[in-house]
Amino acid sequence: MKIILKILTLALVIFLPNITTSAYSIEKIKIGLLAPITGENSNLGKSILKAARMAINKINDPIFEIVPKDTGSNPEQTLISTNELRAEGIKIVIGPIFQKNLQYLGSFNEMTFISFTNKNYKNPRNVLSAGINAESQINTIKKFLIQKKLKKTLVLIPENDFKNEVDFAIERSNFDYKKKFYYNTSPIKINEQIQKFTNYNQRKKNLEDEIKRIENSNIENKEKKIEELKKKDTLGTIGFDSVVICDFEEGLRSVATSLLYSDVSSKEVAFISLNQWFNSQLVKEKTIHPLYFPSINDVEFELFQNNFNNHFDEIPSHLSLMSYDLIGLVYYLVVQNNLSIDKKIFQKKNKFKGTVGIFEINKNKITHILNFYETNEHGFKKIF
Repeated sequence: MKIILKILTLALVIFLPNITTSAYSIEKIKIGLLAPITGENSNLGKSILKAARMAINKINDPIFEIVPKDTGSNPEQTLISTNELRAEGIKIVIGPIFQKNLQYLGSFNEMTFISFTNKNYKNPRNVLSAGINAESQINTIKKFLIQKKLKKTLVLIPENDFKNEVDFAIERSNFDYKKKFYYNTSPIKINEQIQKFTNYNQRKKNLEDEIKRIENSNIENKEKKIEELKKKDTLGTIGFDSVVICDFEEGLRSVATSLLYSDVSSKEVAFISLNQWFNSQLVKEKTIHPLYFPSINDVEFELFQNNFNNHFDEIPSHLSLMSYDLIGLVYYLVVQNNLSIDKKIFQKKNKFKGTVGIFEINKNKITHILNFYETNEHGFKKIF
């Protein structure tokens, strides 16, 4: 039987206040929200709460209620707050932020948690990762490579706590690559490792050998040919047409710069990274242009930032945007399920359009259909 996917637009939920549940029930619909209201990440938690308030105001339904609880950015406080939510009969919870705070949540079988984390690897079964996860990003990169007919991809993964997540995403996405290497993130070691991955020393030796060969030959215009060769750094094929650097910020810049030092140019090999959230610093790094990456809809992102700033006179965190969308998403699903709050609302195959982009929900799993961008000296250019 052919499955027909319906694109359910969250904008209709959030921006059309006449959608109301009052005709169905007067009982409060309570959704939990776990965020770090206190502690070292309290700024994130407060930003998430403000975005939640914006979403509730847009929904404008008096029976829909968000119950916030503090995680304190630690598993123990998260456990205490979750027990408090369970005591109130709450079955759906948005949050927590960090994967470490999921530690004790697997025992709450009757509850479903929509976490802000972008990590899927080894999460409890009752946790849906709603962050821009590695699998969503790898799927988008895969689409770009197919479009550009790039078939010899080098994947570079840092030896950190994100390594397993990327490997897990590559496996689940059936991502086809030529080679995959893991690198030590120490700035001292990166350059040496990149040279090894790109066969730099052999290509350097190829150049030296070719210069000697021509010097000892009787070919015509050998002085001119030698002069041209001496302008090069290496000689020989690199062996790949694209490189995916699974890193961020300074780590990304260090690897990209090391590739340049190893005579691998972004003009000849496609430099691709994971979601960089439109980091303006990348626009200034002209030597690594063009740099490609998957991300959310840039126009909607800017509109949300402006709207948030107008309300609270501050720049929102990326997680605030997720909070805004997830509240609208849950509200719509609950209304569509005749106000019945249960796990089934996350089992049905559907697509949902939010501010962050399109959510895909199927069998208790959330992925994102992302856009793809090119970074150049003028800013960020949307590819698709």
